[in-house]
Amino acid sequence: MSDGTGGAITIASFNVNGIKARLPRLIEWLDETRPDVACLQEIKTQDEGFPAADLAAIGYQAIWHGQKGFNGVAILARGETPVEVQRGLAGEPEDEQARYLEACVFGIRVAGIYLPNGNPQPGPKFDYKLRWMERLAARMATIYADEVPAVVIGDYNVIPDDHDIWDPRAMADDALMQPQSRAAYRRLLGAGWTDALGLHNPRGGVWTYWDYQAGAWQRDHGFRIDHALLSPELADRLQAAGVDKTFRGREKASDHAPVWVRVAR
Repeated sequence: MSDGTGGAITIASFNVNGIKARLPRLIEWLDETRPDVACLQEIKTQDEGFPAADLAAIGYQAIWHGQKGFNGVAILARGETPVEVQRGLAGEPEDEQARYLEACVFGIRVAGIYLPNGNPQPGPKFDYKLRWMERLAARMATIYADEVPAVVIGDYNVIPDDHDIWDPRAMADDALMQPQSRAAYRRLLGAGWTDALGLHNPRGGVWTYWDYQAGAWQRDHGFRIDHALLSPELADRLQAAGVDKTFRGREKASDHAPVWVRVAR
């Protein structure tokens, strides 16, 4: 994935669905694709359980924000240690869910996110999702105003459009497809952020998630919920974006496939 020439930087995201259970798959993916930066979601471990030594052994330095049994995010960098800028979002001091981590790495502001699922909806979990999206928008507005090359990448738990799912009717009542969720996502784009995968695949049909149930992977019944939004300063440097789909088909794989963007240095 990394071009190996020093002329570009690859920034990737991977919802690993439990870093302890998927560590062999994570190491395999990092070894085979060699992204310069990798943001992880759903590490599902407390801080002291994070496998920093295993990652350092293959050349990746990391910062992480863990939580026992749930959520959790991390940022890895190959040959450089990410410099943390912020963990968590302002606006709800009582919110202890580990879903946001921001750092500077290779001269780029990188924010890794794990946006709340929001199901069942309507209800308090959906209300929390929408509030979290408002808090994210506020933080992204601050980053945008800094006029720095930046990417906000990760599991957004939003299916932006009907062409981002194999069959819109299948999840019409799901929190990932509700008008409020989609509107909040579109507001981010309206504020000047570029959806890298959407830009390179305007007709849709690109999935990043396949459920473990009902043969979803075998039937290619997936949808796109992992996104990379770029500030104008980084969007100008965008060369390519894609999904490492084959890794979803590996043994004991995560239900997500990694996504990535490649930008000029």
